[in-house]
Amino acid sequence: MDVEKAFVECLIKSVWLDRPRYEEAETVFCEILAKSHAGLKVEGKAVLSKKGTSDIQDVIGEARSMIEQSLRAVSSKPTGSQKKLEHRVAELEKENAALRKRVASLEKQLASVSNTEPKQEENDDDDDFDLFGSDEDKEEAEKLKQERIEAYNRKKASKPAIIARSSIILEVKPWGDDTDMKQLERCVRSVEIDGLEWKGSKLVPVGYGIQKLQIICNVEDDKVGTDDLEEEIIKFEEHVQSVDIIAFNKL
Repeated sequence: MDVEKAFVECLIKSVWLDRPRYEEAETVFCEILAKSHAGLKVEGKAVLSKKGTSDIQDVIGEARSMIEQSLRAVSSKPTGSQKKLEHRVAELEKENAALRKRVASLEKQLASVSNTEPKQEENDDDDDFDLFGSDEDKEEAEKLKQERIEAYNRKKASKPAIIARSSIILEVKPWGDDTDMKQLERCVRSVEIDGLEWKGSKLVPVGYGIQKLQIICNVEDDKVGTDDLEEEIIKFEEHVQSVDIIAFNKL
């Protein structure tokens, strides 16, 4: 509070807040001087010199005391600006205390966090530190990888292989109406290829007494090709004029 008081006093000295009081005191002082020269009483008191005239020095001293009393009365009453300043200083002190408490709390939290961190063991021997892991770890990982590959291969081998199969409808046309269709069908069914299986058939009229053979066969895609199958059938050129695939479906 000494600093605050000094600040207030400095403010009062630098800013002439009591100019009216000083002017009033100066007026009173001049009146006293005028009355003392006239040999009158001032506020019920006679101011006389040794010769019956007023003593100017006493009057000046009394005026000074009156001015000092007026100034003390003014300084004892806090002004509005002084009250605002005191209120602001009190708020700053409260904020400072709150900040100190907050900083102390954060320091405690930081200390607790630093204490909970695991301490790393220091090792002066740099050769023992392997950035990429030890050889034992590599061997263990390689062994585990090999075991997983073997287990996958065994599981894959135990599953039955999926064979891709297709169903084909062939249309075989004869040379004319005098072609023996039964013999033609026997020739077609005589074709034997690994993965080929013949199914049902029927004769479809074309016109003018001519018929064509439609026959179904199932084939394994990896073993039987459609081109090879057509070549085998077309070899019976005495009965077969042409071979066409009219339907091809995956099974």
